[in-house]
Amino acid sequence: MKKTISRNAFAKINLGLDVTGVREDGYHLLRMIMQQIDLYDTLTFTASDPAGTESGSIRLIDESGLSPEGEDNLICRAIRMMLERYDLRADMEVRLIKRIPVAAGLAGGSTDAAAAFIAVRDLLAPDITDRELMELAVGLGADIPYCIAGGIKLAEGIGEKLTPLPPMPDCYIILVKPDEGASTAKVYRDLDALEGYHHPDIDGQIAALREGDLKGLAQRCENVLELVTGKNLPVIGRIERFFIDQGAAAACMSGSGPSVFAIFNTLEEAEAARGKFLQTKEASKCRIFLCRPVS
Repeated sequence: MKKTISRNAFAKINLGLDVTGVREDGYHLLRMIMQQIDLYDTLTFTASDPAGTESGSIRLIDESGLSPEGEDNLICRAIRMMLERYDLRADMEVRLIKRIPVAAGLAGGSTDAAAAFIAVRDLLAPDITDRELMELAVGLGADIPYCIAGGIKLAEGIGEKLTPLPPMPDCYIILVKPDEGASTAKVYRDLDALEGYHHPDIDGQIAALREGDLKGLAQRCENVLELVTGKNLPVIGRIERFFIDQGAAAACMSGSGPSVFAIFNTLEEAEAARGKFLQTKEASKCRIFLCRPVS
């Protein structure tokens, strides 16, 4: 017997990202506002009775070729964790349509894994709660619980302590992913080497959200990791300055980079800025998306 479902896995941006310390185990303590956007991967999951006596096989089909083969990727690892934790038996096939750029600071891998946790639950064990999924998922990746919860959240701890926030005011977001990449581990090591740095006004952003104040939220968009990634990849600053010059309310790096998002009040403003950027030499080395927040 076969059962099939599809799930969309949404990218995220960090409206604000602060690093507040380091745990004894080396994990960094964070305080950040995470917002999903309507750029998404699509995953189709098919569960069938297992051919053998084990819990089941897992097969991932990614026509883009961007995901690791075999079970050494977050999607397959999430499925395997679910099968083993809840003693579930099924052969699983996953077809992935990849739209979110990889290694981009957009939680592309984490959001696909979150979709896998949800899909296995929905197909095989619908009584499992979101809270139980999130508690299991943090063992695979700190961003995954947020991707299961979705929307806009204040994330603290290593990213697993989530507090719901009011919806982001209506706006349009230009997202730019340069060709260059950034190593998350190296970014954090280099940040640790800094003697001190300015911390983003996360509380001010929360207050602006509660007031529905897009301008106040945008004025406080800041990411401490940009101190490192922006220095190593000057293209980030050039892209930000371009969109600020085009009237963006904010332009900031997401995650550990190198993706940059720019916030505009209206669709007309966003489309005009995107059109001008597409005429630049910089644009030929970037992937560019027009997005909106997902609530």
